[in-house]
Amino acid sequence: MYTESAAQTYQKLDVASRVESASPHRLIQLMMERALAKIGLARTQLQEGRIEEKGSNISDAISIINGLQASLNHKADARLSENFDALYEYMMRSLLEANLKNDDGKLGEVAGLLRELKEAWDAIADEV
Repeated sequence: MYTESAAQTYQKLDVASRVESASPHRLIQLMMERALAKIGLARTQLQEGRIEEKGSNISDAISIINGLQASLNHKADARLSENFDALYEYMMRSLLEANLKNDDGKLGEVAGLLRELKEAWDAIADEV
């Protein structure tokens, strides 16, 4: 009768509410958190042999990182934004490779890079 559980519906509403009221800085944090969650799910699904679900979560993570890349402000600091652009590009290529080769090491590498980036982003929250 219903295709979604009440918990899933609540989670979607909660996420939508957080996004609507978030500052631009917080939106980037939410995107990074979501990408890390998707990579974490993909790693678990890879270990469990749930390949189709793994692929879907990696695809979602790639889309989120693509959104992070698209949000770069190249006018503020061209050199810095070019470095981030290259890093995001590397992450997306690595995730694609991890998906094709079922490579947990690559998934872990990207998660580590993104986690470091998020920690730095979180640290500047008070300055923004």
